[in-house]
Amino acid sequence: MRYKLTFVVGLALGYVLGTRAGRERYEQLKKSARQVAQNPAVRNTAETAAQQSREIAGKAFHSVSAKVGDRMPDSVASRVRSLRERSQADGADDWGTSNT
Repeated sequence: MRYKLTFVVGLALGYVLGTRAGRERYEQLKKSARQVAQNPAVRNTAETAAQQSREIAGKAFHSVSAKVGDRMPDSVASRVRSLRERSQADGADDWGTSNT
């Protein structure tokens, strides 16, 4: 019972302190997050990370394909091929970044 009471008191205290900070603090945090996201250095780093992850995924795909070979069921192999062809045709990934 003691732990339940401590939890409820902590929850109530957190709620009161959170509501006192209110909308102004939320807007400040949102503005700061937007500024960080729009920073060219952050955007370049994110693009570089996305490009490197695509390269690593491609290498892993070739490595696994070479080891698995013909042991993969046809249904899985056709799905992987169709997904890969579709992603290469688009020129962009699901993250909205380009392959440039």
